[in-house]
Amino acid sequence: MYNMDLKSQLDARQLAIAQSEMENYRKSTGAAYLLWFFLGGFGVHRFYIDRVGTGVIMLTLELLGWMTIWIFGLGLIFLIPNWIWWIVDAFLLHGYVQNINIAKEREILIRVSRNNAIVS
Repeated sequence: MYNMDLKSQLDARQLAIAQSEMENYRKSTGAAYLLWFFLGGFGVHRFYIDRVGTGVIMLTLELLGWMTIWIFGLGLIFLIPNWIWWIVDAFLLHGYVQNINIAKEREILIRVSRNNAIVS
């Protein structure tokens, strides 16, 4: 609702500028799910949605798991939790992408409205 309030305060030119900028920064849900499906065990989808810290954790778990799997299955200690996390992300990813896009739109709308206040 907050973004709608900001949009209502902008004129047509400002809205066009904001929309143009948003198209450049918008995260794609489809791209996020493709990354999740093909490279999700390595946390690549989390890097895409700007959750770098948890992406690094997933990448580390996956690499440690595969590097130690030959030691009496020790790697499963790392792989199984990571795979569970990967499955849970399937249900959360859409919301993450949506929240990122809403926050980015809010940031752009605020910046465009402030730039207009400076110019006026």
